[in-house]
Amino acid sequence: MKLPVAFRAAGIAVGIKSQEALDLGLITAEVPLYWALTSTRNQVVAPCVSRNRARYSSGRTVHGVIVNSGNANCANGDQGIWDNEDFAGMAASALGLPQVQNMLTASTGIIGHRLPVARIRSGLSDLAEQLGDDSEDFAKAILTTDTCRKQVAVTLRSGARILGIAKGSGMIHPNMATMLAFVMTDASISQTALRELWPSLVERSFNQITVDGDTSPNDMALLLSSHQHNSDPGEFAEALDAVCRQLAEKIAGDGEGATKLLVVEVKGGRSGEGARAAARQVARSLLVKTAMHGNDPNWGRILTALGSSGAILDQSKVTIRLQDVLVYQGAPKEFEATELAAALDRDRVTIAIDLAAGEYTGSAWGCDLTADYVRINADYHT
Repeated sequence: MKLPVAFRAAGIAVGIKSQEALDLGLITAEVPLYWALTSTRNQVVAPCVSRNRARYSSGRTVHGVIVNSGNANCANGDQGIWDNEDFAGMAASALGLPQVQNMLTASTGIIGHRLPVARIRSGLSDLAEQLGDDSEDFAKAILTTDTCRKQVAVTLRSGARILGIAKGSGMIHPNMATMLAFVMTDASISQTALRELWPSLVERSFNQITVDGDTSPNDMALLLSSHQHNSDPGEFAEALDAVCRQLAEKIAGDGEGATKLLVVEVKGGRSGEGARAAARQVARSLLVKTAMHGNDPNWGRILTALGSSGAILDQSKVTIRLQDVLVYQGAPKEFEATELAAALDRDRVTIAIDLAAGEYTGSAWGCDLTADYVRINADYHT
């Protein structure tokens, strides 16, 4: 996809994953970038996250982010911290930037292996030379167990564009996920406004994904702006929310070993937080995930998950619909099990719930749990 104005990107292979797979990516811009950041809530944190947080607190603009896949550079002690600093410094040097502080870093992959700094250094000049206005190679270079690139783009009335690129397939759970998201825009929105907006959008989108209940130490979602087009703030916020939600859906649908996307839509919450918690709990339930894999309309598992979510609900009025078929409304409802099982045998399954306790809504995205998930993760390291 074409990048927003002033952005450039590239992706190459340097042998972190294999000799052929793209595994080193770069986003940069011709102008200083306004930016906003959210990152993992895991107490185990990779150096790339710690370093970006420190840069974030300074309030200064940046000129881009260098990303590698195949190696998380996490839990490597002081050596990992210095390797991450070298990673940033090499990228800044390749771009001719006067200060290493202008470059952010991101890593994803196996934990506990040293970052192959020499391989990265050998490829950086080629990476810088290949920078262009197309996102495809960058989007591929950040993938690990993903089966496809994940990109979403929208254009505002002003002509400004928003382009989101993400990766994520396993170790996915609210409070971020093993996911990286890089959202670029040329809309002219102040850095203060970006930073006020970004956390709430992430909370409603990326923090509502769950594949397996595990949270990575490397997760981050970056919003970068080249501030080239004056745009309506309200329209921008709405479009940015749509981009994030679509990326979240793409990540959940590409869960490791998954055969279907689960979309959980909750209404009737006493609070927004409660509605989101209810949706997350249903999407994360192993019993719900396996039932959906087997096309089993077992609404009892959904109701039980709701009851353990902490959300306030009125059990006598709660309703549950599977693929628009009413299966529970304060009591079991009659439905044709064979027909509903056939309706569940799709690559997208919607679970619609009314908690009957208020006016708030929430959404979450998950996937079914399959034997392939076990195989992929049993063989991942060895």
